[in-house]
Amino acid sequence: MLTLYLKEIRSFLSSLIGYIAIGVFISLVGIFMWVIPSESGGSNILDNGFANIDPLFFIAPWVYLFLIPAITMRSFSEEKKTGTIELLLTRPLTDLQLVLAKYLAGFTLVMVSLLPTLIYYYSVHVLGAPKGNIDTGGMWGSYVGLLFLGAGFVSIGIFASAIAENQVIAFIIALLLCFFCYIGFEFIAQSGVFGKYDAFFKGLGLNDHYVSMSRGVIDTRDALYFISVIALFNLLTKLVLESRKW
Repeated sequence: MLTLYLKEIRSFLSSLIGYIAIGVFISLVGIFMWVIPSESGGSNILDNGFANIDPLFFIAPWVYLFLIPAITMRSFSEEKKTGTIELLLTRPLTDLQLVLAKYLAGFTLVMVSLLPTLIYYYSVHVLGAPKGNIDTGGMWGSYVGLLFLGAGFVSIGIFASAIAENQVIAFIIALLLCFFCYIGFEFIAQSGVFGKYDAFFKGLGLNDHYVSMSRGVIDTRDALYFISVIALFNLLTKLVLESRKW
């Protein structure tokens, strides 16, 4: 499993996908946070006048909605296209180990993409009046929430790659699934169709729990929710792989 995990990491980095993903993420977030002006504050840190990096945690999920499906779309679909999936399945690995190796490789890339954003934290830390006037505890809570959200998107992307043989189709499926799981349940709740159950449907969405964690308070219910979503899609991916035996 470790060998496959390292192979996936090397594959990301040797094909420039990893570098491009990290570069695109940092560039887009940086442009919105520091370059694009905002008359009423908004996402521009210099315009809003507050010593925090909250714009990062608002913008990053929307960038991840497109970026993570692009990272994960080749996980299994490329193996199917090149015919190496059969060779991979003959290795002394269980289907679950195979899924976890692919998943952990994608999640590692997501974690690496977040590391350079600490520069933004340091910048705001220095620019604060007085220096260091920033809610560090709340910031770390938001980072944990963003990591959980990214982990959920990766599990969805791996599942989409397993059910599609074409990388473009895998990307589209992952994008749609991530969008629905992130914000779709809120649309359902806001429609008012289900009346007293609207709050329940809102709680099924990733965004509701992400926003909760972004307040800086790590609630075990939110953590268990994300772990359940990750486990669900990884198990679904495992079932897709096992379907070859049916």
